[in-house]
Amino acid sequence: MESQFIQGNALFTDINTVPIQYPYLVDNINTEVIIVGGGVTGAICSYYLSKNNISAVILEKGRIAHGSTSITTSLLQYELDKSFGKLSKILSPKDIVKAYKLGVKALDELHKFIDEQGNRCDYEKRNTLLYTDKKLDTKEIEEEFKFRQDNNFNVKLIKEENNPYSFPLKAGILCENAGAELDPYKYTHQLLDVSTKLGLRVYENTEVVKVNYLQDFVEVETLYGKKVRGKKIVVATGYNTSLFTDRNFATKSTSFNIATKPVKNFEGWKDRSLIRDNGDPYTYIRTTKDGRIIIGGEDVQFIPDINNEKLAEEKYSILEQKLKFMFKEIDNIEIEYRYCGCFASTTDNLGFIGPDPVHKNLWYCLGYGANGILFAILGGMMLSKLYKGEHCEDMKLFKVDRFDN
Repeated sequence: MESQFIQGNALFTDINTVPIQYPYLVDNINTEVIIVGGGVTGAICSYYLSKNNISAVILEKGRIAHGSTSITTSLLQYELDKSFGKLSKILSPKDIVKAYKLGVKALDELHKFIDEQGNRCDYEKRNTLLYTDKKLDTKEIEEEFKFRQDNNFNVKLIKEENNPYSFPLKAGILCENAGAELDPYKYTHQLLDVSTKLGLRVYENTEVVKVNYLQDFVEVETLYGKKVRGKKIVVATGYNTSLFTDRNFATKSTSFNIATKPVKNFEGWKDRSLIRDNGDPYTYIRTTKDGRIIIGGEDVQFIPDINNEKLAEEKYSILEQKLKFMFKEIDNIEIEYRYCGCFASTTDNLGFIGPDPVHKNLWYCLGYGANGILFAILGGMMLSKLYKGEHCEDMKLFKVDRFDN
């Protein structure tokens, strides 16, 4: 793991065994597309390229799915990090609707993958709840509800009098079967298993240290002097993009997570919905297949190589107390995992997908914000089409240089 971005013993890499050890690169090779980054984003990109018969190679400088993927909570929802009211100052209502619908499309695509390839990643469809426990924020939730309802999203308004949860809320939006959860470590490895059978080559412990941009192709050099040549390079490195650009893509925060030991019941937690409040920063909560609870949030300004144990323990304690307050009826809540890591957000809550404005052979698939996995799915679909010369109008939402003007 990169200590700059991750601290603590992450749940998903600890509870899972390594299904396969991929080799490190020992020869110079050629391919069509070079994917730098062996986390969930790189794996998703490789899947869509491979299924479209596009030769691809993944180069991961560490271990597969042990970077930012290891700490993602994989709480998947079509909505963005901010409400319609806040986003409307940045995006048009039309673009917000488009972003929501693309989120739904990505969720459907994920479900399709599971249907076709089997459920080896603890995938589960879930209801989602966005709520507030503050009377002053009731109007914001009601405006968000009306916006979604007017644009034909299936939503239900929850108030104090029809609250099915054990914790108090003033207003909430319930979306039935509009979200999903999964194990990101297992999902990454399942994607790679499927893709390698279609021709993908994967190399871990293979760090890219130099990129050479040539007229009709791109060439990368690894730490140990091996070279990979391809027509395009896809950056799927998450928050670490300094090798490719000096562009400041996003605002970084440090987000904190705790995970419980398996609990015996989920009293007061209707349907084990995915839960998020409208705070700033917000708190998010989900369950796992083996009966654990993950709660996260309490973001602070990004702290590289965080070693402030007092601050971390304070944040973990706040999350634990909130969890126990919300679900008093759940017996024997005991925290087993505490970890924190980098979270990146953008002004419009969208990631970056598409070509670099300077180097035509350099492409990005950066799923910033809470919708990272869904953005990566969209990115994999869009970039595989782009490679084959197909125009994708929706990519404009995720343009790399959209904030330059």
